[in-house]
Amino acid sequence: MTGSRFDPLTFNNGTSVESAGWSRRRDQMRDAIVDHEYGGMPPMPTSTTAVLRCASGIRGMEVDFYTYEVRCDVAGAEISFSLNLWIPRDGGGPGEGPKPVVLDGDGCWRYFNDDVVARILARGNIAASFDRTALAADNKDNYRDTGLYRLLPEAAFGALSAWAWGYHRCVDVLTTLDDVRADQIAITGHSRGGKAVLLAGATDDRIALVNPNDSGTGGSAPNHRKTRRAEVVESFFGSGNIFWFGKNFADHRGRDSKLPYEQHYLHALVAPRYLLVTEAYEDPGASPPGSYASCMEALRVYDFLRSPQALGWAFREGGHNHQVDDYEALLDLMDRAFHGRPVRRDFQRPLFPDLDRLLPPAPGGD
Repeated sequence: MTGSRFDPLTFNNGTSVESAGWSRRRDQMRDAIVDHEYGGMPPMPTSTTAVLRCASGIRGMEVDFYTYEVRCDVAGAEISFSLNLWIPRDGGGPGEGPKPVVLDGDGCWRYFNDDVVARILARGNIAASFDRTALAADNKDNYRDTGLYRLLPEAAFGALSAWAWGYHRCVDVLTTLDDVRADQIAITGHSRGGKAVLLAGATDDRIALVNPNDSGTGGSAPNHRKTRRAEVVESFFGSGNIFWFGKNFADHRGRDSKLPYEQHYLHALVAPRYLLVTEAYEDPGASPPGSYASCMEALRVYDFLRSPQALGWAFREGGHNHQVDDYEALLDLMDRAFHGRPVRRDFQRPLFPDLDRLLPPAPGGD
């Protein structure tokens, strides 16, 4: 859809990628998009420590609830935030022993509710949740006075990078816990949280399954072709949310088509790990056809890496929210990928036969 200029299987010099050169092409795509669009990533912490604050059984359920304090040493100071876990007890049911995890970072919202948690546990998984806004407030007026910015006041990274960093630090902790299958961690988030999830998954190979939901521009939707009413750079100035991004992205106000990368670079950086893109048909701002186009570009990479079934998408009726249906799609893929269970869902349904018509050039084109 975007032409050979952003072909994930072509080097910057125009030559085709061979198997032995894939890591070099990955580096090119990461270098092109992470610093420019998001302002880079926060530095790795000197250490990450988990302190158990409380543990209790949930009355009437075979489930234990834990709250950890995640402490990270950064730039000679400490930042901490809470990580909550719901762990089903072994008792002959599905998934005895260490279990896969669903990690949701939208603790500032209430999509990850008791119903969703119960569905995760019923399939033999651990549910985990944190509030990404502990790493950077989702507030244009005070975000520089919160989270990581208090430790790094001159930092150039946007809030999305801080939120993605929070996912990474949760993974630091989860991989040390005996109850967790360290190689079966799935992350999910919605909208701005979905943008952060895709960035987190693209920049941390420990994450086994990446699930951005309704993530739009800065997430799964393309930059150079836009459906009607899709987010553009200008949209984030209008909403006051341009602080989610880096300065170079903001400098392309009205010039989306001049951005020197395409969003399917992030999808390609996740490959060959599992990637599930969930969308809603009645969500024009997130550009469902555009997100599908990104998946089509990324599928070429998954084919190249001989893991075509690791990429999937699930589109539902409805609008912009994180519904049970979206979580169910994620759990279905986890059933197939992690539990070895048969699943009837088709994760690669052909969609949008008129994709070229739906995706005209973005603002600022020639």
